[in-house]
Amino acid sequence: MKNGKPTWWSRPSTTTPTAPPTAPPERADDADFTLAAPAVPTAESQGAAPETPVPPAGPAPDPVQEATPVPTASEAVREPVPAAGLAPEPTPAAPQTAAPAAPEPLQDTAPAPVPPQTAQQPLHAPDPYRTPPYGEPGPWAPAPPVQPPTPMPAPVPMAAPAPAPAYDPWGAQPLTAEGKAPRKPRRGLALVGALAFALVTGVVGGGVGAYIERNGGLSTVELPQAEAGDTGRAPGSVAGIAASALPSVVTIHVSGGGSSGTGTGFVLDTRGHILTNNHVVDAAASSGEISVTFSNGETARAKLIGRDTGYDLAVIQVRGVSGLTPLALGNSDSVRVGDPVVAIGAPFDLSNTVTSGIISAKERPITAGGEKGDGSDISYVDALQTDAPINPGNSGGPLVDSQGRVIGINSAIRAAGGGSDGESGGGQSGSIGLGFAIPINQGKRVAEELINTGKATHPVIGVSLDMAYTGDGARVGDKGKGGTASVTAGGPAEKAGIRSGDIITKVDGQRVHSGEELIVKIRSHRPGDRLKLTLTRDGKEQTKTLTLGSSTGT
Repeated sequence: MKNGKPTWWSRPSTTTPTAPPTAPPERADDADFTLAAPAVPTAESQGAAPETPVPPAGPAPDPVQEATPVPTASEAVREPVPAAGLAPEPTPAAPQTAAPAAPEPLQDTAPAPVPPQTAQQPLHAPDPYRTPPYGEPGPWAPAPPVQPPTPMPAPVPMAAPAPAPAYDPWGAQPLTAEGKAPRKPRRGLALVGALAFALVTGVVGGGVGAYIERNGGLSTVELPQAEAGDTGRAPGSVAGIAASALPSVVTIHVSGGGSSGTGTGFVLDTRGHILTNNHVVDAAASSGEISVTFSNGETARAKLIGRDTGYDLAVIQVRGVSGLTPLALGNSDSVRVGDPVVAIGAPFDLSNTVTSGIISAKERPITAGGEKGDGSDISYVDALQTDAPINPGNSGGPLVDSQGRVIGINSAIRAAGGGSDGESGGGQSGSIGLGFAIPINQGKRVAEELINTGKATHPVIGVSLDMAYTGDGARVGDKGKGGTASVTAGGPAEKAGIRSGDIITKVDGQRVHSGEELIVKIRSHRPGDRLKLTLTRDGKEQTKTLTLGSSTGT
């Protein structure tokens, strides 16, 4: 014993118990051993009469139950053991809390023998490793008290469940109450329904998306916009120039002689005189009609006052029209290359069209016309070159400077196929950035003469030129028209000492390369002007000075 606890765990014994020994027996093996109960003082040993213990009420212990551990000394005092060889007498059931009998004086007699117990078998095989029996507490905790078995209620009889039929995958399926085989879940129908729903949803979504993309959304779109500002423009800007010049520019429609044409003109004075190109009104020279449309849309009939084929200029007049605004005239001699210009006209019959550019060259000798073949309709112009777009229909329109003053009359363009074209014949061609205008100084003089006399004068030097000469310069011919002399008798050239065969190479120091260029340079002056001509005779260069004569143009 150690502190009132057994050193070894007790196991059920198969031998009949005898008087408790004073010490535990030697352990022969782990198969069968008992732990002797300690001596307990009794009433006889203390000199008192022995008292028959009263066994507790209840059924006799079942020998098959688990062995009860031997009680300790303290437990033996609380529960007396009957004397050896005496069977316990049946006594009435006593309450479980009955008080123990008063102790008597101990006697020197031996303790009463322990009544024999029914042999019990161990519940488990011996444990060679001395571990406690399964289900028992370990040596670190006291043994739990014996609990009486709790009576269980009688089980309620239940009907045995019918055995489930064995599943045969190849046999017929059992029928339901309606006599039909159970239906499997219709997963195929659910899948078809889901696909149909997805398809409808996609179509509807696509239609809504397309509508939103086409219409810019479901709500009304309001775009930001700047407030109305000042519509005024600087007078020197293109918009300012166009605003001041457009009321004086007109669109001309001509019909007659089996042909028709469209061109442009501008007002010269309050009397209704309008300046334009000769090739614009040429169809109405003998008979025909000319109508004028102003920028405000008002129209009026016009008549031909005079024209000149050599300068490609003409004047027409409208009557019965009030409130005319003449367009201011500038000075073409003051123009410099690079000056900004604005061209106004009706290209391809598109009235009130404004284009802009610069002066790209000056004194560019060009010739236009020549459809008749006899040279009577050829015009010679010492032109201003511009890159402002000029197209068929711009002919006769004004080319104005940055102050809105006329510096030239738009007359010809360089066609893509080559050659200068006064737009009087051939197929219509567009602008390639090479337009030509008659200088306004020349136009002013010719217009005044046409208004006053109906004819324009041409400056001449009195010689016939060899137009077939291919060398550099203009060569004086050997014979004139009809076999006459090539140098007019008493004319400016004869007075200056010019002879047939001379080659003129310069006019006032400017180089000329052909007969056409010599005519252009001469016609850029007025009759009576003095010119200095440089010529080559017999390989020697000479200089002659002369005064220009006058001839009536056609």
